[in-house]
Order: sequence, then C-alpha cells, then structure tokens
Amino acid sequence: MEDGQKVLLVTGGSRGIGAATSRLAAAKGYRVAVNFRADAAAAQTVVADIQAAGGKAQAFQGDVAREEDVVRLFNDVVDAFGSISGLVNNAGIHGGTMRVDEFDASALTELLAVNVVGTMICCREAVRRMSTLHGGSGGSIVNVSSMASTIGGRPNRSNYAASKGQ
Repeated sequence: MEDGQKVLLVTGGSRGIGAATSRLAAAKGYRVAVNFRADAAAAQTVVADIQAAGGKAQAFQGDVAREEDVVRLFNDVVDAFGSISGLVNNAGIHGGTMRVDEFDASALTELLAVNVVGTMICCREAVRRMSTLHGGSGGSIVNVSSMASTIGGRPNRSNYAASKGQ
C-alpha cells in the first residue's frame, strides 16, 4: 500500500502519551499504526478518533515484551500500510512500588522485558525495515523515556527509574 504517505508505528499507542502521539501524527499526515497489548477497545477509540478527523489509522495487537509479538507486529504493519518510516517506542509499565530491600526478581524481569528489552527489539525491527543498509529509505525512532531516569524516581520507584534510563 505504498502511496508516499509516511507510516508511523506507536507502541503503547492506545492510551496516554501514546494516544496523544498517535492523534497528532495522524493530524500531521501520517498513517498511524496504533499498537496495544490488551485493551483493544482503547486502541479502537484512538483509531476511530483519527478516522473521524480524516486520518488513516489501524490498531495492531502485540506485547513488546515478547519478541515473536514484536516481529509479527512489524510484519503486520508493513503488510497493512507498506514501508514504516517512523517508530515511537512509547509502551512501558511502571513495575509497581517496592523498596530496594524488597526487590522481586520476577517483577523486575517483567519491568525490564517491557521497558528495556522490548524497546530495543522494536528498534531492531524498525532498523531492519527502515535502514538504507537493509534496503529501506531511512526513518526515525523516538524512544519515550521519563524524567525519573534523571532524578532517580520517586520513593520506592528506583526500579522504574532504572528501566527508563535507556
């Protein structure tokens, strides 16, 4: 479906910053791939808002913490829209509050799988499709972080702050 219109994939595009980014990108003329993990209704609301304003968007399910989901997500977006020209890595979780002396390995693993590993795997897949080294025409990647990474976070949230310091 190549027609010259730029395509932007927004992970975590169904809520908060991701939803606002999706709507703004569509208003700027992008076809927007709105990624969501579990809340299809929220993603469809963003898509409907974009379409009602005359934009083009589609919702795509995928958990960025799962490599196979990320690969499928990128393939599905390319199949639906054509070449990807931009990625906004917005998906993230807060990981709950916990004191350092109460860190739980499974909770930390989940937090890092989404906020760090998922971000990097999405970057890999975007580069594989956008880089001129791989036959693409270039593009841009934006990784959404948090001020928590520069100030150490709030009390009992150093786990989140560490995961956003990418």
